[in-house]
Amino acid sequence: MKKDCVFCKIVAGVIPSQTVYEDDKVIAISDINPVAPVHVLIIPKKHLGKLEMLNEEEMEVAGYCFQITPVVARAKKILNEGYRLVLNQGENAGQELDHLHLHLLAGRNLEGMG
Repeated sequence: MKKDCVFCKIVAGVIPSQTVYEDDKVIAISDINPVAPVHVLIIPKKHLGKLEMLNEEEMEVAGYCFQITPVVARAKKILNEGYRLVLNQGENAGQELDHLHLHLLAGRNLEGMG
């Protein structure tokens, strides 16, 4: 756990969140500033930084975030309607927190970029 990391504090239960899904490797929470009707953050419980800095074990955890996405989509009842996954890396990509996480977006037409 990184002491000054908001996501690490959420994982530790220090900061409350609306949990959508949780297991021993990840927590999925509703975004407090959603950009779509469904906006869930899928966050590894272990603090992970940028992709290029991950070792093999950490990369497996990052990959698990993608693997668990259908479970989260099913929990939000959007599995069959479609969703978008976004992974921001770096300031110019819109990354605000230095803890790897996925944005699952759905609930409206998300045309473009694809």
